[in-house]
Amino acid sequence: MQDVTDLAFMQMLSAYGCPDYYVTEYFRVYANSHIDKKILKSITLNTTGRPVFAQIIGESIPDMLRIVKQLTNYPIAGIDLNLGCPAPRVYRKNVGGGLLREPETIERIFDALRSQISGLFTVKMRVGFDSLDNFDRLLQLINQYQIDLLSLHGRTVKELYRGEVHYDLIRHAVQTLKCPVLANGNITSHLKAEAVLRETGAAGVMIGRSAIRNPWIFQQIREHFAGKPVTGISLADVYGYIQHLYTITYQEDLREKSHINCLKKFLNFIGTGIDPEGKFLAEMRLVQSKQELFDLCDRYLLADPDLPFAIEPYENLVARPSCESET
Repeated sequence: MQDVTDLAFMQMLSAYGCPDYYVTEYFRVYANSHIDKKILKSITLNTTGRPVFAQIIGESIPDMLRIVKQLTNYPIAGIDLNLGCPAPRVYRKNVGGGLLREPETIERIFDALRSQISGLFTVKMRVGFDSLDNFDRLLQLINQYQIDLLSLHGRTVKELYRGEVHYDLIRHAVQTLKCPVLANGNITSHLKAEAVLRETGAAGVMIGRSAIRNPWIFQQIREHFAGKPVTGISLADVYGYIQHLYTITYQEDLREKSHINCLKKFLNFIGTGIDPEGKFLAEMRLVQSKQELFDLCDRYLLADPDLPFAIEPYENLVARPSCESET
C-alpha cells in the first residue's frame, strides 16, 4: 500500500504477527526514473525474516526492463507488477489499473518482463477497469506468460473499494489459471478469510487495509486455521498500537499538526472497530495535536480498557483516508 507499507510499518507488523511475505510500495517507472531509495530500504534493511517482493508500476517497457535489472541486484523474493491501483491520479497516467483497458500493452509488458526475470514474477490486478470485457483475455495472458502468482482484487478499478467484492470472479480465475491465486478485497478478519477461501478455492489471501485496522490479523488467521484459540484484542491493545504508530511515523522535521494528519490515514481504519456509533472516528478527524489525540484515546480506549476491539469493522462505518490506500 503506497505511503503505508514502508520499512517502519513492515518492521512494526513483526511485533504483532508477520504476513508470509511482503510487497513493497510501488517503484514508479518512467523515462529516466531511478529506484526510490526510501522504498529500497524496505528491502535492504528489512529484518522481519520474511521475503519481500519488489513492486513496480509503469508502462514504458525499456524503463521497466532497466529498473527490474537494477532491482534484481538486491535481496528480493521476486518482481510484482501492479495492474490494480485504482487511484485516479495513477490510472489517468495509463499505469496500474489503467492498463487493464489495454490487454495488448499488457501482453507486450508480460513478454518483455518474463524474458528478463529469471526468478518469481507475480502480478497484482483487478477484474477489469470499468467492465469485465478483458477479464478472460487477461487470464489467458497470465497462463501464456507463466506468471508465478496472481493476487486478484474482486472489483473493477472504477468500483474502487465500494460495494460487494465479486468473489465468483476470483473463483473463476482459480479454476482457469495454472498459477496460484490469492484472493483480495474485504478480507477483514480470520473468519472472513476462511469464508473467502472456501468460496473461491484460492491458495491464500492478500490483505492490505485490514492490516492497518488490525495488525494482529495475520496471527489470528494462523491460529484459526491451526485450530487454536484466536487471540482476542482489547481496546488497551489498540491504544498500544496507536502509540506504536505515533512512534514510527515521527520525524523531527515534521510539524506536529502534519504528523497528526499523517496518523489519520491509519486511524481512519482503526476507528471502524472502536465504537459502533463512530464517535471516535468523528472526533479523531478533528484533532490537531498530540495532546488532543491521546486525550481522545484515553476517553475511548482506556475508560474501559478490557472491552474487545471489534473482530469486524462496525457496519455503516467507513474509513475515509486522505488518499485511498491500495489493497
